[in-house]
Amino acid sequence: QQRGKNPRLRNDLIMDVRLLDPTRDMAEWLRLRQGLFDDSTDEEHQQEMVEILAEPDGCVLVAIRPFSSHLAGYLHVGSRKYAEGCNSSPVAYLEEWFVDADVRRQGVGRALVAAGEAWAKQNGYIELASDTLIDNDVSLASHLALGFREVERQINFIKKLD
Repeated sequence: QQRGKNPRLRNDLIMDVRLLDPTRDMAEWLRLRQGLFDDSTDEEHQQEMVEILAEPDGCVLVAIRPFSSHLAGYLHVGSRKYAEGCNSSPVAYLEEWFVDADVRRQGVGRALVAAGEAWAKQNGYIELASDTLIDNDVSLASHLALGFREVERQINFIKKLD
């Protein structure tokens, strides 16, 4: 008989995480982006997708649903010259991260971030940074659970000049 605390059992989906394939993943990536940025038009998404794919220092990783060609989530890692709290430059930056609602809390986001970390290390980065809106408690909890630490809070202001 084992003693002590029972380990927390994870119910992670076993799925493939790979680089986005522009020849077959664009429609699914668009669908996922619509879930993340629901206030943008398809045309705006498509223009941004073209720009992201043209970035020389970044990648888009996708999680493939088991026994399917459909995507379960994606992660866009870019490169920035500066990120709050970082001591290195350039910095790998988690620009976009989205997982379909029906597979959240099943290890998909964790797998995507792990793949993003591996990509960043392979490309010479020593830090990975990210951000979230100040009231996005789900994103905050996800980042903390994956080993990120909060370094700064920020509120942005604007004033119309007449």
